[in-house]
Amino acid sequence: MKFHTIALIAFALGLFAAGPASAAEPIVGKWQRPNGTVIAYSGSGPYCGQVQTGEYKGKSIGCMNGSGGSYKGKVNKLDEGKTYSGKASVSGNSLKLSGCVLGGVICKSETLKRVK
Repeated sequence: MKFHTIALIAFALGLFAAGPASAAEPIVGKWQRPNGTVIAYSGSGPYCGQVQTGEYKGKSIGCMNGSGGSYKGKVNKLDEGKTYSGKASVSGNSLKLSGCVLGGVICKSETLKRVK
């Protein structure tokens, strides 16, 4: 009986330990573009991005919906004054952000790194 109780406790602890490993990759946080500009995504769906540094500080780069590391929405290309359909994918400390035309057939993307 004692062994059975210990086994149940060990099993339960294993479930808690495994939980974070299977958690979704969040887009929320600060991300640095290759040019050094920092963007912060916040919210709980939609997730909206705002420029934190540089020439366009305070401007919105658009909002996305999604979970599990995969997001879709709109991306504002601030230097062009245009809005594109967008997608993003998060993997660890990398965010691949894309702006697309022609229904997602042609996309331009860049990879951002998470800022602590």
